[in-house]
Amino acid sequence: MPNPPISRFPTPAVTELPGDIAERILAVQEKSGFIPNVFLVLAHRPDEFRAFFAYHDALMDKPGGLTKAEREMIVVATSSANQCQYCVIAHGAILRIRAKNPLIADQIATNYRKADISPRQKAMLDFAMKVSTEAYKVEDSDFEQLKAHGFSENDTWDIAAISAFFAMSNRLANTTDMRPNDEFYVLGRG
Repeated sequence: MPNPPISRFPTPAVTELPGDIAERILAVQEKSGFIPNVFLVLAHRPDEFRAFFAYHDALMDKPGGLTKAEREMIVVATSSANQCQYCVIAHGAILRIRAKNPLIADQIATNYRKADISPRQKAMLDFAMKVSTEAYKVEDSDFEQLKAHGFSENDTWDIAAISAFFAMSNRLANTTDMRPNDEFYVLGRG
């Protein structure tokens, strides 16, 4: 059976893209050995591509109280709740690599409450899930719970912002029918 398309929408060739976008995509390809489909799908709308990845990078690639692995835990847990196959598979691969743990992504995607994570990380994911699925219920006691686990006010903002950003990303990936790259399924497993 031939591979289905990676999106419901047209995906431009890298050679047809504005220079800054093509340069970013080729840099990712050089680093990872393939082009993650999210780059090609979002390149369909260059201005939105730039805005999306600027905010993504601001949230996911900065120093702070959350490790890069914990940031990916948030993405995997909330993307699972939002039934986003692309983000669970792609960010699950990144989580396995960043956590140096071949089991963690599957555990978190299936049921983070039973995953081999610390109580601090469980509290982080409890809050992330609330933001992702029931943000209207967030209250002072949620902030107190995070503070009791050593999270700063900035950490709490980061947890909320990552959850909110990926809720949007999950909806866009599902609407576009974004297909995960086959390469993601094996990364960080061996």
